[in-house]
Amino acid sequence: MQKRLGIISLFIILFIAFIIIWNFSYQTGLKEAYIPITNTNSNALIPAEDKVFERSGFALEYANMPIDENHQRTLETYYTNRAYPGAPPSIPHAVKEERSMGGNTCLQCHQHGGFVAKFDAYAPVTPHPEMINCRQCHVVQNTEAFFTQTGFQKIKAPKAGVNNALPGSPPMIPHQIQMRENCLACHAGPAAPKEIRVTHPERINCKQCHVPDHNKVKEAAIFVRKNTEQNE
Repeated sequence: MQKRLGIISLFIILFIAFIIIWNFSYQTGLKEAYIPITNTNSNALIPAEDKVFERSGFALEYANMPIDENHQRTLETYYTNRAYPGAPPSIPHAVKEERSMGGNTCLQCHQHGGFVAKFDAYAPVTPHPEMINCRQCHVVQNTEAFFTQTGFQKIKAPKAGVNNALPGSPPMIPHQIQMRENCLACHAGPAAPKEIRVTHPERINCKQCHVPDHNKVKEAAIFVRKNTEQNE
């Protein structure tokens, strides 16, 4: 009887040892197979696309608003509000006379979007709410005929729906990504031009299917004004 119990005990000990050794070997194998990914910045596209579309999730609530047929924007009005394609849009309404550069005054309507009864229009969501000096780039439209009209010819804007790599493939991105990190700011919601309004705003990883249609990327570094007095 004691001999039989000894054999059973030995078998249980060997079985437990096997489980422990197998589990240790398995966990070690997983660690050896893991290769940490490091950012080497070897690709020129990576810095310009840092945190691309990270904010898209915050615009989903705005994107899910019902479309108001009486207040839709078109691509024509979208580009009319810009000096050239890709330029910062001008401010199409009167602004409060103040010494600030915008800040919370602009973000009250443009950080989350929504209908503004005062202007009878939907406020587009800004793709870069952290840049609070809004009027450094966005200027008020000149409604008074103060300047002499020029013969400046606008650059033709990219056409919608004609830049697919293959028939039926997702359209490519015809513009730079920098300063436009939130695709849904222009392509979703009631203020989006109806010609470029996306049908699937819930898929916020836009670049998984849509790629830029150009290869030349110029990295825009942060501008720092040199102190001339200190240099002298």
